[in-house]
Amino acid sequence: MRVITVAGPPSVGKTSLILKLAKTLREEGQKLAVVKFDCLSTDDDLLYRREKIPVAAGLAGSVCPDHFFVSNIDDCLQWAQDIGADLLIAESAGLCNRCSPHVQGALAVCVVDNLSGVHTPKKIGPMLKMADVVAITKGDIVSQAEREVFAHNVWRANPQAQIVAFNGLTGQGAGELAFHMRGAPDIETLEGRRLRFPMPSAICSYCIGETCIGENHQRGNVRKMRFPEVLA
Repeated sequence: MRVITVAGPPSVGKTSLILKLAKTLREEGQKLAVVKFDCLSTDDDLLYRREKIPVAAGLAGSVCPDHFFVSNIDDCLQWAQDIGADLLIAESAGLCNRCSPHVQGALAVCVVDNLSGVHTPKKIGPMLKMADVVAITKGDIVSQAEREVFAHNVWRANPQAQIVAFNGLTGQGAGELAFHMRGAPDIETLEGRRLRFPMPSAICSYCIGETCIGENHQRGNVRKMRFPEVLA
């Protein structure tokens, strides 16, 4: 089975991309399953069910979405195998630009959008810099110059990635994305595989429920800022 991680900041069009891509893959006779990871709530699973795409939704709640993802992704693969899918797409929550849900040996896709600003690519961590394919959405809303600068900055952040312009309304770019997914390696199990980059982590008093501000309430992995020297 081929496993694809699709990551990106909120509202960049990950679900729209997967829905358009699913249509192309199904026309080729591919059976896919989708796992939607999110934090507090999601209605995206309803969109997949409306298109008769097998979907499972997982909400991380108070747990870091990346930790929730890695704790469940191998079970997701087993579920997809049980229902006879050829391909599993795992859509991550993407709640912070430091997220790192990509797995070694599985095709990694990052979705970003032109509306976020031309400097955004350099602000995004491993979910862009470690991706195999970067899909850029909402290019129809900005100028040609902005599209070119944005794509160039994506290339500077990740020179090894294949960059695909994708239109969530028309589906333009779905064929190219499907091509990359057809070439994804087969994976029988994710047991023992590794993330491409360590996920965000901290063990401090706030991780376990502390809500009071102040140094007397801060324990564990706490990082303090440095401020410019105040001149007299």
